[in-house]
Amino acid sequence: MINAIIFDFGDVFINLDKKATIDGLKNLGLEKWNADLDQLNIQFEKGNITKEEFISGFQKQLPDASIEEILKAWNAILLDFPLYRLEFLQMLSQKYRLFLLSNTDSIHINTFEKRVGTSFYSDFYHCFEKVYFSFEMGMRKPDKEIYHWVLNNHQLQPKHTLFVDDKKENTDAAQALGIHVWNLQVGKEDVIDLFDKEIL
Repeated sequence: MINAIIFDFGDVFINLDKKATIDGLKNLGLEKWNADLDQLNIQFEKGNITKEEFISGFQKQLPDASIEEILKAWNAILLDFPLYRLEFLQMLSQKYRLFLLSNTDSIHINTFEKRVGTSFYSDFYHCFEKVYFSFEMGMRKPDKEIYHWVLNNHQLQPKHTLFVDDKKENTDAAQALGIHVWNLQVGKEDVIDLFDKEIL
C-alpha cells in the first residue's frame, strides 16, 4: 500500500517548453546544444557553480549576447502552472505524505516564484512534507544517492513509496531501488490522472 508520493516538478506540475529555450539560444547565435553546455547545466543544477559562472559559460559560446538575453532564453522553458493541479495536490496532501524532488536551478526557481507570486508558490510548497531542489542538495536525478537521501531522511519504505517523473531515466533509477513508479507521458497524461493508473 502506497503511503508516500515523491513528485517531480517540471512537466508534472509546471508546463515546460524545452524547445523554446533551445530556439532562444539559437537566435542568440548558438549552433546547437553541446556537451559543454550539458556539463554546465548539470553543474548548475547540482549547485556546484554560481549563477554568474553559469551565465559566463554561455557567454563564452554566445559572445554577442547580453546577460538579459541569455536569461530570457533560459527562462523561456517555463510555461504555466494550472490551478487545477494545485487543487489536486492539496486534496492529495490530506491522504498521503508528499515530497517534491526536482532537478532544477536557482534561476528557474526564482523566476517561477516571481511569476506565480508568494501566495501561489507558498500554497504549492505547503502541500509537501519537504521540497527538494537539486541545486540545494548537491546531487541530481537519476543518481541513486538522491533517492536514498529522500528515503532515509524520512524513513520511507520503497515498497510503500511512489515516484512520479516524466523522464524514464529517472523512474528507471527509482524502480531499481524498489520504488513504485509512474513515468508520466507529457502531452498524453496529466498528474491528475493518478488514480486512473491503479497504482495507489
